[in-house]
Amino acid sequence: MAQKNTQGAANGSRQAAGQKTGHRARKRFGQHWLKSDRILNQIISAGELTDGDHVLEIGPGQGVLTQRLLATSAKVLAVEIDRDLCFQLSDRFIADVAAGQFRLVESDFLQLDFDQALIDFDLERPNKVIANIPYYITAPILEKLLGTMRSPNAHPFDSIVLLVQKEISDRLCAIPGTKANGALTIRAQYLAECEEICPVPPSAFHPAPKVESAVIRLRPRPCPTPAKDPSQLSQLVKLGFAQKRKMLRNNLQGILNRDHLTSILESLSINPQIRAEGLGVAEWVALSDAIGRELPSE
Repeated sequence: MAQKNTQGAANGSRQAAGQKTGHRARKRFGQHWLKSDRILNQIISAGELTDGDHVLEIGPGQGVLTQRLLATSAKVLAVEIDRDLCFQLSDRFIADVAAGQFRLVESDFLQLDFDQALIDFDLERPNKVIANIPYYITAPILEKLLGTMRSPNAHPFDSIVLLVQKEISDRLCAIPGTKANGALTIRAQYLAECEEICPVPPSAFHPAPKVESAVIRLRPRPCPTPAKDPSQLSQLVKLGFAQKRKMLRNNLQGILNRDHLTSILESLSINPQIRAEGLGVAEWVALSDAIGRELPSE
């Protein structure tokens, strides 16, 4: 999708802070307007913003969070897919655009070549992300922000604060041995420290979603003990969680035979009967490295 850099005033008069725009939330874009001052304040607090920060906001919507971000003196680069909202945002924050504090790009964030957009529009690279994102595309947004095990983001953010579905927060922050611990958990925790800031009830939004939500904060960082072969680790995690009810050694039989895997698990002091959800990131890395030493080199 082509992107547009929306810098100045659009049609209509400037919106006062908090004034209703008449724009109805669009289900196809996953739009739910956050209206709780308490939650908005917690999001801003979690961002730990200073006047030297440059924030990427994905899906600013009507600009309620944007307004608070700008009030911290941080610069804001917003990416919004809804053309009507882009008109409203340009108009509402016209003074901030003129002051060089606010830039708006009209685009689908997932389709946006972010590095190229920074060059095309002569934009400063944001160092933090703070956003209320559409829940139905949370996983691909996380991958775009963090990268993958095989290819972490070459320009990691200092921190990422997102409003997400509570189920996703539970999975991102899960600990070994819990049902929430899954492939998403391991991939995210390999790339970042993950923590839940606060739960968010449906009543905090208009219209209210049908699910509970949560504010999370991710701090991207290199894995304390990175895998020797990240591609192999990624494949092991995928296979290991393919059938969560099965023992891990049974899910990984396509890599090595069951007895050989049992021996490796025992050498790592891991119960051979363990399921994938019983392992944390460090154990997955150790297992991947141990299996790598047993596989024939190409």
